[in-house]
Amino acid sequence: MDRSTNLDIEELKMTREQYILATQQNNLPRTENAQLYPVGIYGWRKRCLYFFVLLLLVTMIVNLAMTIWILKVMNFTVDGMGNLRVTKKGIRLEGISEFLLPLYVKEIHSRKDSPLVLQSDRNVTVNARNHMGQLTGQLTVGADAVEAQCKRFEVRASEDGRVLFSADEDEITIGAEKLKVTGTEGAVFGHSVETPHIRAEPSQDLRLESPTRSLIMEAPRGVQVSAVAGDFKATCRKELHLQSTEGEIFLNADTIRLGNLPTSSFSSSLPSSSSSRQTVYELCVCPNGKLYLSPAGVGSTCQYSSNICLWS
Repeated sequence: MDRSTNLDIEELKMTREQYILATQQNNLPRTENAQLYPVGIYGWRKRCLYFFVLLLLVTMIVNLAMTIWILKVMNFTVDGMGNLRVTKKGIRLEGISEFLLPLYVKEIHSRKDSPLVLQSDRNVTVNARNHMGQLTGQLTVGADAVEAQCKRFEVRASEDGRVLFSADEDEITIGAEKLKVTGTEGAVFGHSVETPHIRAEPSQDLRLESPTRSLIMEAPRGVQVSAVAGDFKATCRKELHLQSTEGEIFLNADTIRLGNLPTSSFSSSLPSSSSSRQTVYELCVCPNGKLYLSPAGVGSTCQYSSNICLWS
C-alpha cells in the first residue's frame, strides 16, 4: 500500500516536471532566422490606389458641378424645363420654340390672349395621314403660293358652320350671300356661267359687254328685259332686227314714234295744200317691209309716191 502510494507521487512529480520543462521551452526566444511577411498594400501599389481614389473624387466633383450648371442654364424646375411646362392637360411652351425634327401631336393651340404663329425659312407644311400612314391631305404655305391637296376643300362660317366655299374635282361651290369681285378687269370665265339672277350694286349700273364679239342672251322660255323707273334703249351701228318665227311683235304704248322715216315728194292737188304747211302724213309700207311717209290727201297717196320703194 505504501509502495503504490509512493509510485503515484513520483509519477505526479515527473508529470509536473515535464509540463514545466515544456512550458519553459515555449517561452524561450527562437534563435532561427524566420522570414517575416508584412500584411497590407505598400510601395507603388499604395500610391496608385491613392491616385485613383483622388481621380475618382475629382471626377465626381466635376460631374456634380456640370449637373448643377446644366440645371441652372436649362432652368429645370419641378414643373418642367425652361419655357417648357408639364401640366395636367399636356405640355405648354412659352415664347419662341424651334423644332429641328418632326413633331407629332394631337392638338396645338395658343394662349387665349395671343395668336399662334408658325414660321419657317422655306415653307410650312401640314400633313394628314390615315391609320395606314397614307397621305390624305396636305397644306403647304410657301413663299410664292399656298397649296392645298385634298379630296375636298371647305371654308366654313365661324358662327353657324355653314359652307362658304368648297371645291373638289367636280365643282366649286360658293355659299356666301354675296360674291364681290373688285378687280379692274372684272371676272373672266372660260366657259358658261349659270345663275338665276344678275344684278348690280345699289346706285350702280349693270353692264354686259363683249368688246370684240357678239353678246347672245338665250332662254328656252323667254327673255325679259324691263326698266321699272327708266328708259330702255337698244342702239346698234347697222340693222336692228326684231324677229318672231311663230308669234307676233306687239308694241303697247300710249305713243309710238318712228323717227327719221323717208318722206315722198308727192304734193296734193287740192287748192288749200299750196297755201298751208303739210302737217299730216300717211304711213306707207313697201313690199319689202320698208316704211315711208307720204303727204296725206283726201284719199290714199301711197300709190302715187311708191317710187321711193325702188330706192331700197
